[in-house]
Amino acid sequence: MIRLSELKLPLEALSIEERTAARRATDAPAETAADRAPPPHPIAALRGLVCQTLGLPDAALAELRVHKRSFDARGAALRAVYIVDVALTDPAQETAVLARHAANPHVQPTPDMVWRAPATAPLDWAPAEGDRPVVVGFGPCGIFAALTLAEMGLRPLVLERGRPVRERTQDTWGLWRRGVLKAESNVQFGEGGAGLFSDGKLYSQIKDPRHLGRRVMQAFVEAGAPPEILYEAHPHIGTFKLVKVVQALRARITALGGEVRFAQRVADVLIEPDAPAHGPRQLRGLQVHDLERGQDYVLHARRVVFALGHSARDTFAQLHQRGVFLEPKPFSIGVRIEHPQSLIDHARWGRHAGNPLLGAAAYKLVHHARNGRTVYSFCMCPGGTVVAATSEPERVVTNGMSQYSRAERNANAGLVVGIGPEDFPHADPAAWAAAFGAEAGVHYAREAAALAGQSAVHPLAGVVLQRQLESAAYRAGGGGYLAPAQLVGDFVAARPSTALGAVQPSYQPGVTLCDLSTVLPRYAVDALREALPALGQQIRGYDRSDALMTGVETRTSAPLRITRGADCQSLNVRGLYPAGEGAGYAGGILSAGVDGIRVAEALGCHLLGMPAPTPERAQRLDMAYG
Repeated sequence: MIRLSELKLPLEALSIEERTAARRATDAPAETAADRAPPPHPIAALRGLVCQTLGLPDAALAELRVHKRSFDARGAALRAVYIVDVALTDPAQETAVLARHAANPHVQPTPDMVWRAPATAPLDWAPAEGDRPVVVGFGPCGIFAALTLAEMGLRPLVLERGRPVRERTQDTWGLWRRGVLKAESNVQFGEGGAGLFSDGKLYSQIKDPRHLGRRVMQAFVEAGAPPEILYEAHPHIGTFKLVKVVQALRARITALGGEVRFAQRVADVLIEPDAPAHGPRQLRGLQVHDLERGQDYVLHARRVVFALGHSARDTFAQLHQRGVFLEPKPFSIGVRIEHPQSLIDHARWGRHAGNPLLGAAAYKLVHHARNGRTVYSFCMCPGGTVVAATSEPERVVTNGMSQYSRAERNANAGLVVGIGPEDFPHADPAAWAAAFGAEAGVHYAREAAALAGQSAVHPLAGVVLQRQLESAAYRAGGGGYLAPAQLVGDFVAARPSTALGAVQPSYQPGVTLCDLSTVLPRYAVDALREALPALGQQIRGYDRSDALMTGVETRTSAPLRITRGADCQSLNVRGLYPAGEGAGYAGGILSAGVDGIRVAEALGCHLLGMPAPTPERAQRLDMAYG
């Protein structure tokens, strides 16, 4: 097939259904095929553009499929922009047509985006003790790691410390509505992972030569997600719809012989005490605490995917104590900022604001401050809410969430400042004790002091900083998981806020107006104060005085990396496969799912005695299958 991009059509060329269709009013999971059917594409008009571009008659086109659709609102007229794939009536002509248009970057061969298992177990495969692959964590990374292993015939076992998605949703609402936190079932822990309570955004800037992102999207659609996520330029699902999708993916895994156990917290990792000469040690199992029964048991396992998520701080500490190689890495800290969604719509869409085809507008901003810090928007949620996202008692963390309709009054985004290991606490015993408790804190502080003498940073130092900020936010909020908040005008003017303006906070359980400079580090405050007026030049009204900042946003990504080699295994523990956000290799639903696939393929191929896929080997596999 041939792929053509930058095909632009005026709005009038679209069907009546497509021009007038607003985002679905309901955010609940769609129940029927009719509910999920997207409006038809303007196929006739697209065929005309394709024929004009390629210099072919309409009869030469056998098939046309829409791959992507976006909108160009920069001119006086709104235009739809398409990427399409076409098959010719005579496939033998495709080579000649591509050769004629070799100088046109918008005419290319259609890549093969079908995922194929790189290896499969025999139908009678029965794992020896310890050979059944285990996945720890059932967020986006763990889900796709388990699904990939199941489709390779390896019947994975999944351990998830949280609860199933519906029970987890009730627990999360308990924090939002009543201020009651369940430490093992919340925004961070449970089926679906942290990505469940977010905008459900499904786009990423990762390099993806094997089109594994398409594999993730297709699996979502097969599990009940709206089909338009396959062609929208910035697709998203929304939390309520993700609930049913996650359940369907779990059902697919179990139907293929996998098993998912909830309320199972990994309490320790069991590693061979001695390494072979010049080699790493071998993982031999997990000590697991059954939270429902209150019992511990040992699970023998020689190959485990650790898809922990960025908030599994207790597991990070366990891995460090057992000598697994970890290293600190940069992340970002800041606040959630809210504006009226209408302000963002008019700034981004201009005269086209309110067009149902466009929906709620998003933005992406960056400012390089004079103090050397980069301030940028993160996880922007159009028409959404700011949510309480803590997983630890007496700490406040914010995140953002949108439903599928993106119909709430406010837009929100993380407005964060990049930091690095040089900013983390080093050898302050009080800070370490506050973060990890007296006994462990003293031990870690000594380790940190020794590393500082070698110009190195302790791998858990970023966790110390996160916990410092989250505890300070809890105190500034006044307890009860109220969040500290400040109006932009007051923040820039360095005065505490005492009254709200027109922008009403969406955060639940609620906010306490204060001075956020008492919560955030000075370098972050200085960078944000400089950035806000500058960002107001990029989006008019972004620095309006009554826009609201709510603290703190600290879990933009993991503060450390469980470093792995080219074989996707830990550098010094064989059989331990770090994956996803918690391992420092992803940043969002799509990239976490893609990383889960990659790591599961590596594990499965290793288990079956096959070479793991690389982009080059994948191309050879595709040619063989073709």
